[in-house]
Amino acid sequence: MITRFDTWGVDERQFWLRGALPEQVVHFDAESRMWHVYGHAEAVRVLSDAKLFSSNMMRLMAAEIGADVEEAQAGELLYLDPPRHTRLRRLVNHAFTPKVLAGLESKIAGLTHELLDQVPATGRLELVGALAYPLPVIVIAELLGVPASDRDLFREWAESLIPTTGSEVSLVGRFEGQDKVTETTLLQRKEFGEYLAEHIEDRRRHPREDLLSGLVHAEVDGERLSDKEIATLADVLLLAGHVTTTMLLGNTVLCLDSHPDEFARVRADRSRLPDVIEESLRYLPPFAVTARASTAEAEVGGVVIPPDQLVMVWLGAANRDPRVFDAPAEFRPGRDPNPHLTFSRGIHYCIGAGLARLEGRIALGILFDRFREIATIPDEPPQFIPSAQMLNAHTLPLAVSS
Repeated sequence: MITRFDTWGVDERQFWLRGALPEQVVHFDAESRMWHVYGHAEAVRVLSDAKLFSSNMMRLMAAEIGADVEEAQAGELLYLDPPRHTRLRRLVNHAFTPKVLAGLESKIAGLTHELLDQVPATGRLELVGALAYPLPVIVIAELLGVPASDRDLFREWAESLIPTTGSEVSLVGRFEGQDKVTETTLLQRKEFGEYLAEHIEDRRRHPREDLLSGLVHAEVDGERLSDKEIATLADVLLLAGHVTTTMLLGNTVLCLDSHPDEFARVRADRSRLPDVIEESLRYLPPFAVTARASTAEAEVGGVVIPPDQLVMVWLGAANRDPRVFDAPAEFRPGRDPNPHLTFSRGIHYCIGAGLARLEGRIALGILFDRFREIATIPDEPPQFIPSAQMLNAHTLPLAVSS
């Protein structure tokens, strides 16, 4: 079991990382007026029923976090329910088919070598800045058809889409600085929309063989998508296409660094790498939680949840449910089965899951080939974004030798 979470700055509310179990698999917190689901079967129940548990949480939260947010996220794929979600999801699924992913393998390998070639031969590698961030953002930028040279802008916008504070989501009251966070998020979305507007207009006049052109000329229910709808879909693709991979790469290296026997095994036998990645996804999931809004009374884990309730589904805790996973606090590549919920379940299953697994397998394999020794630096521990909602190393310094 990894025991260094406190020195890494990992939020203490991710109690399952420290070997603790929830007192109840479904719990109502009266202070925040939210339900928390920690059990695996209970999480699957909520995530699999889009009719009883809607993804449109903003109808419950807008009054607290700012009314404009509901309008800003109205067309966001992550917050849509069927039938609109089904139609829009079908459009973007084409970007992540097995055929498309297979065609990316050589590109991902070439980019990985190119990025590692730029690392100074000092014996030190900051994994996030050198590889884990730029690799997936270049790949998704090229899929969309926007300049990969703008990747620093993409990082700003992508980080505005994910929580970067230790604040807890709540239906009651505001956390300190919430107005500023909301204002910044909306400003970043506006800037991203304006940036994409130029490329959208260009694709209308000059279509190309890229995803953005496909969205511009696609029809849903006989109508073309609006610029805002295209921008919000690109928004999700940017997030799904690179943020998960960035965290997956860093978290997998940290799992192996803390389990040197497993590190030695995968170095000796690369066929073990997919199992290592799968177990790291269970063990250190990039996103620890997702949310739903109940639409009617529903029983979950023997507890009745009323309608119009915000339900937080803790994927990280469900991934360590001892009713499903033997010795859940142990890192065991090759678990069979390994039904982790890191990529969610149901209609909102992570659209970038296949791409993240592919990039992880290729990039980590090349990283292990190029560096004979890879280890964390005791005096320079990784620094995590302080959030209960995600497990994201913002920096990950490594000592390496060829």
